[in-house]
Amino acid sequence: MPALGMAQETGKVLRWLRGEGDVLVKGEPLLEVETDKVTVEIEAPAAGTLTGVTAAEGAEVAVGTVIAFVVADGESIEPAADPVPAPAPRAAQRGLASPKARRLAQSSGVALDALVGSGPNGAVVAADVEAAMAASPVADPGFIEVANVWRVMADRVTRSWQEVPHFVLAREVDASRLESWRASVRRRAGSDRTSHTDLLVKLCAEALRRHPRVNASWRDGSIAVAGAINVGIAVAIEDGLVVPVVRDADKLDLAAISARSRELAEAARAGRLRPDDLQEGTFTISNLGMYGVDYFQAIVNAPQAAILAVGRILERPAAVHGELVVRPTMTLAISFDHRVVDGARGAQFLETLADLIEEPAGLVG
Repeated sequence: MPALGMAQETGKVLRWLRGEGDVLVKGEPLLEVETDKVTVEIEAPAAGTLTGVTAAEGAEVAVGTVIAFVVADGESIEPAADPVPAPAPRAAQRGLASPKARRLAQSSGVALDALVGSGPNGAVVAADVEAAMAASPVADPGFIEVANVWRVMADRVTRSWQEVPHFVLAREVDASRLESWRASVRRRAGSDRTSHTDLLVKLCAEALRRHPRVNASWRDGSIAVAGAINVGIAVAIEDGLVVPVVRDADKLDLAAISARSRELAEAARAGRLRPDDLQEGTFTISNLGMYGVDYFQAIVNAPQAAILAVGRILERPAAVHGELVVRPTMTLAISFDHRVVDGARGAQFLETLADLIEEPAGLVG
């Protein structure tokens, strides 16, 4: 069982993609492993024959434990006491079902091979699984089985809420210049891929550069200031919530930030994030504006010291130089760890961020 993260102790074998006795090519997908953060497809470490498979699908295995061998021609090993049955051929397991359908079937207990797919080439899609779920009797409607990612998320937010002394500062800001900036970037790029979150990553990185105390954490009775500005972006996936990280965000231009955040979001939703994609974040942005949310408060993503909650941009009446006008505005709410940031420092950081949003001229690029 490979170590896919520094703090990982075990891994769960989700699915063997090849079976006992199969001839392998080095680098081809061999099995899927789930850690407490991500699901990763493990490649064959060498060319040869797969044998001695001891970890069944669904088994939780300690890191470093031998779960199978890849042997060259003429080599052999002692047979396992309880050999694991070979899985169905890979094409039958993976080729005829969408990723969403596989995840839904796994969490609901629906057997994919028993379904007739309605997708292209007979592929099973999520709607087929949902129809099977609706037609099947539910043993206990009071409980929903959740994936490991959701359980880990639940544990972490619970500990953060219980252990981190939160306080929240909120402010409504004029988003006119932010909207103009985004429109200008999209015209120059000839695409609509740059998001409000991309702009906020760049602006937050600059605000963190000016206020390093916010880019810190509470450790063993001291405040540890991070050596890099790594901005995490909360991404909702089928099985929960993950926070992939844009590293060194203060050193990237907007195009690089946009490309990287899009790559991370796509990988998150496809279940292809690597452990490194989720580590060493120093600040988090959670944007629910696309869901029509005006305002919310987020739980600090410990050990980070702060998280920004972003609402939607909406045209609202505002007083400007004594006159009533209509401007696009948005509400920011930043939750802080009071052990690291006090009210005055938090207010100064929020003021800097608000000023950058309302006048980002010096950072356009």
